[in-house]
Parts: sequence; C-alpha cells; structure tokens
Amino acid sequence: MKSSSTHWNTIFSSTEDSKLGWYEKSADQTLKLLNQIPKWNKSTIFISGAGTSILIEELLSKGLKLVLNDISIAALDKVKNRLNDKDEKIYWLCQDIAQTIESTIPDIDIWIDRAVLHFLTDENDINGYFENVKSILKTGSHAIFAEFSEVGAPKCAGLTLHRYSIEELSEKLGSAFELISHFNYTYINPYGDPRPYIYTLFKKIT
Repeated sequence: MKSSSTHWNTIFSSTEDSKLGWYEKSADQTLKLLNQIPKWNKSTIFISGAGTSILIEELLSKGLKLVLNDISIAALDKVKNRLNDKDEKIYWLCQDIAQTIESTIPDIDIWIDRAVLHFLTDENDINGYFENVKSILKTGSHAIFAEFSEVGAPKCAGLTLHRYSIEELSEKLGSAFELISHFNYTYINPYGDPRPYIYTLFKKIT
C-alpha cells in the first residue's frame, strides 16, 4: 500500500500522539545535529512530515520560524489546536512531499526529516522528494535526515519502507551536498520495540 493522505488522516484521527509508533518524548537526537550548525537558532526551518512532533514546540520556544509540512490535514489540525493559535511563526503546508513544493514558501535554512523519507518507496516519489530538497535549500543551508537504517524494521504504520544507508542518502543528494555528521541511534517505540535509525547532517556546498 502506498502512503496517502487518507491513510495518515485515519492514523492521526484515531490514535493518541503518545501511542504513535514514532512518538518521542524528547527531541534530543535532532538537537544534537542542530547544535552543529552555526547560528541555527536564527534559521527558518522546514520540517518535512511534521506530524504532531514535540520538536515543533521545542523550536518555537527558541524563536525560530517554521514551515510545517504534512500530507495529513488531521495531523496539522492537531498541532494548531495544541498551539492554541500561537502560530504566527508557522507557514502551514499540507501536501505530499514528493510533489513540487509551491514557490511561495519562505526561504529555508534547514530541512529536517525524521522518519518521513523512508515511507516513500516509488522511485518517482523518491526523486521528487530529493528534487524538493535540492531546489529549496540554497548554498550554505543544511539538511537533517533521521531514517530507518538498513538493519531497521521493514514496515511501519502498515506500510513497507525504503530503508537507508549513509551512502544512499549521499548519492541521492549528489555532489552539491557534503556529509557533516552522522550517528546510529536505536529508538525504542511506545510499545518497547527497538527501531534502528541513522541520523545524518548534510550541508549544501554549491
């Protein structure tokens, strides 16, 4: 089954955030990589497949401007309700991230993807995703990816995954991007199951 807005709307509408298989109590792993980016707290950040992540409040508390993308309007509506309309620093973008992103979004300094890219399994969708990354980020900008590693689970949320190595991420991004940092991290989901991830930080150098 292919990832779709209907699939994700059903999940976000029927499941408490704390019961979602990718729910995190802490954004520390992402912050480890953000802290390697000079002056990152002055950035505008694009969060791909933002869902209902607590990373949103973490970044807003530091005064950052955000572009929140998700294919699920139910997920974005949950976030809007949670923020009590304190969203003046947010640009909302409900769309399939594999499709061309509208040109009206703010200029982006950092792209963050935690557990979204690996849900794209069609080669055209994967290529469309990376074309968005390449076109949105200017020279000197950064991209963070946290995806199921090659030894990770083959499925999540009822969907087959495309698991990643550092080498494949580097290949998909191309020579315009330089790998700055990476680490392996085993996330324990709300059901006690280990989920091996790779976390990577890239910089666009040309």
